[in-house]
Amino acid sequence: MHYAELRAARAELTGPGGQFEVVKADVLGERLLTYRNAPPSVREFWLSTAAHGDRTYLVYGDERLTYAEAHARANAVAAWLFDQGLRPGDRVAIAMRNYPEWMLIYWACVSTGIAVVGMNAWWTAEEMDYALKDSAPKVLFCDGERLARFRACPDRIGTVALVGVRLGDYPADVTRWETVIADSGAMPQVSVDADADACIFYTSGTTGFPKGAQLTHRGCVSNLMNLLYAAISSALAVERGTGIAPPADPPIPVLLLTTPLFHVTANNCGAYATTAAGGTLVLMYRWDAGEALRLIARERCTGMSGVPVMARELINHPDFLTTDTSSLTGLAGGGAQVPPGQVLEIEERVPTARPSTGYGMTETCGIITSISGDFFVDRPNSAGPAMPNFEVKCVDDNGDEVPLGEPGELWVKGSSVIKGYINRPEATAETITHGWLHTGDIARMDGDGFLTIVDRKKDLVIRGGENIACSEVEAALYRHPDVAECCVFAVPDEHLGEEVGAAVVARPGAVLNADMLREECARHLSKHKVPRHIWLLDQPLPRNASGKFLRRELRDTLTKQIVEA
Repeated sequence: MHYAELRAARAELTGPGGQFEVVKADVLGERLLTYRNAPPSVREFWLSTAAHGDRTYLVYGDERLTYAEAHARANAVAAWLFDQGLRPGDRVAIAMRNYPEWMLIYWACVSTGIAVVGMNAWWTAEEMDYALKDSAPKVLFCDGERLARFRACPDRIGTVALVGVRLGDYPADVTRWETVIADSGAMPQVSVDADADACIFYTSGTTGFPKGAQLTHRGCVSNLMNLLYAAISSALAVERGTGIAPPADPPIPVLLLTTPLFHVTANNCGAYATTAAGGTLVLMYRWDAGEALRLIARERCTGMSGVPVMARELINHPDFLTTDTSSLTGLAGGGAQVPPGQVLEIEERVPTARPSTGYGMTETCGIITSISGDFFVDRPNSAGPAMPNFEVKCVDDNGDEVPLGEPGELWVKGSSVIKGYINRPEATAETITHGWLHTGDIARMDGDGFLTIVDRKKDLVIRGGENIACSEVEAALYRHPDVAECCVFAVPDEHLGEEVGAAVVARPGAVLNADMLREECARHLSKHKVPRHIWLLDQPLPRNASGKFLRRELRDTLTKQIVEA
């Protein structure tokens, strides 16, 4: 394999005068690695894409928007927001499915220094109420489903201006989307600080409600540089190792975007990289493998970005063998680890496409590592090497670096790391120390700098790419008056990677069943957080000397019952 060539390509690309030259800069009080040639902010990046003109940019059903049309509408949205009195530093929330309007609002906001609050479309009214109070946006763009949930948040009504997208009926207090884009306004002239918030994306931690991660403009453009670097460095290494040059005129990317735009996988990775190349984003109302195959054939998609289970469903679908997928050049998986067997399955069953993945977090604005093609096939267990703007180390419980090849918690430091969590100074201080982000993942690093994720330190369930805090589910279970003890943990799942499992002990004399507990959870949590597996135990849950539940012991014992069954 071409690892020596990869090291040489990295040194050439990131060294002095290189396309991805890396330098140290003072960022929010820390000396961090950053890209010398990165755009100053997301504003400059988006404005530069107007040069793509009449190329098709957004496809949704029978709707198509060119780059020129997208820029005109984003300009109109930005001008309307300024007419409403918003200015750099204010916030706008987006709560809707992956409609084209999502991207237009996003680009309008970040181009004017207004931070986007990405509202999870699966949230219940209770969760939505929390995030609106936490982030305090001045405008909420929402579709009909999310508007109904907003109406169930009485304390928020009147605190935020409402704009409806694709509503059947428009209440008097909701501005029509068509009104917002009616005037061909000009993009306001502003200067955007590189370290200002570009967006607030909520991520489930290990305690309480989700935390609003502050993704900066510097972090977002650094992630874009990482994505471009990953593609170019791998291609250069393979070319030098094999003598086979890539096509002189590679196809313009057409990406089928399958995961929600309120996550970095779809937004910061899929949308940014495709937009930079002047490519097309094909949007879906909801994930369906059969519909995905039809869109790939109709739009001649070159790639699909989603969580690993989606690629598996695609290639195992009954229509796969009879559908023209010859336009595919890559199948990417993010948001969860790609099973090694799936890497090889993509390689064998999709002749034109190569497997790829990126390991990252909301807290790093996207990817930390990337691996694809020959390197991924050679090391299907690996997450790949860290991107050039990161310092990385694996540490023990004392924060001391472990020897090379030994497992330890992965810490990373660089220009893609978030500023912090809004309104959560203690959580920020716990997660980021002296610029080092504690990922909560246990990893090994080999002599080539390739990382392998081997375990998780944090109490999280990652279900189909969605982070679910065990403590949040436990809090919902404890709302049932007959629950004495409960412990939530991840249950391996072939379809989604992990599912939510819970061990529950009832109060003496009480009668509980799994359906009662799921109903209680559904009143407070999004559907995907409701436990699929529930064990009702008649003995107290095991604890350690400090009184904490032995979560891993419970998980290992109870999930073994599923395997044996």
